[in-house]
Amino acid sequence: MIVRRRGRLWVGPGLVDLQLNGFRGLDFNAPPVPDDLPGKVTRELWREGVTTYLATVITNAPESIEASCRAIAKGCEEDADARAGIAGIHLEGPFISPEDGPRGAHPRAHVRAPDWDLFRRWQDAAGGRIRLVTFSPEWPGAEAFAARLAKAKVLASIGHTAAAPEQVRRCVDAGATLSTHLGNGAHLVLQRHPNYLWEQLADDRLTACFIADGFHLPDSVMKVLLRAKAGRAALVSDAVYLAGLEPGSYDAPIGGKVVLTPEGKLHLASNPNLLAGSAGMLRQGVERLVRAGLAPLDEAWSLASVRPAAILGLRVRTGRDFVRFALEGGRIRIVETYKGGKRVYRRGAR
Repeated sequence: MIVRRRGRLWVGPGLVDLQLNGFRGLDFNAPPVPDDLPGKVTRELWREGVTTYLATVITNAPESIEASCRAIAKGCEEDADARAGIAGIHLEGPFISPEDGPRGAHPRAHVRAPDWDLFRRWQDAAGGRIRLVTFSPEWPGAEAFAARLAKAKVLASIGHTAAAPEQVRRCVDAGATLSTHLGNGAHLVLQRHPNYLWEQLADDRLTACFIADGFHLPDSVMKVLLRAKAGRAALVSDAVYLAGLEPGSYDAPIGGKVVLTPEGKLHLASNPNLLAGSAGMLRQGVERLVRAGLAPLDEAWSLASVRPAAILGLRVRTGRDFVRFALEGGRIRIVETYKGGKRVYRRGAR
């Protein structure tokens, strides 16, 4: 058992988020990123039971990406909480599809082909902290890029793609091991078969990450995807800086005008069918799977903790990173969070 009941409360490993862009008004993608922001985000996430995460930097101008990477690195160097909580950087773009739909809310003007020299420049700015790169296999040179990432011990993840099935296969052969929020960052209408979704689902060498907020994937689709990727799946939040804020219209630094609905859906103001990231957290993804009957609590929690930790090569250590939580009416309420064996959050404490 991953999750155990202890009296009135449940105990489980700390949640591990492979894709977090920001939280409660704090944004890793709005340069200049303050040096103290990584620490602030890390401490805010303790309230959500997240003990480890990848700070995610998305498609932007090269100098802006470099500035964000440098700021995250500096924050980790200067703040012990950030250093312990941030397992690395997830670079989501700009080596993605330029097409509408697969590109999602990423700005078209900054999308580009994979460029190893540019990646190395950002990795140097990050102090070697870039651990995962989302890219599209549709670009010329994508296979060589995937191979170089693998050789450098950086996780190569397929996402935001319009690639042909054979392009997907070649990049997996070259070293890609993950699918970024599979089922999203895709065309609204797809050829029935073959297509890039089927190809990634069918390849047992790929572990797929899913956003389980109830908006990115319908329950019926999530059920099928989890079955297809049994044992090779993990949850991510893809939370942006608007997560935890009040519903309303916002002018996002990346994505432009967006709307956060009272139900928690975040979409482009110009097209409600195009999502602009997520405003939900991993805790809520676990809730969704359990309430919808898609997974028992133990399995759902594992998808948001043990599985992503394994992807990063981290071992879940009993008594080190864990949370105590209540389960009331299908809702998870974090009561205490422990990091490195030390209690870092208690509900109601100041």
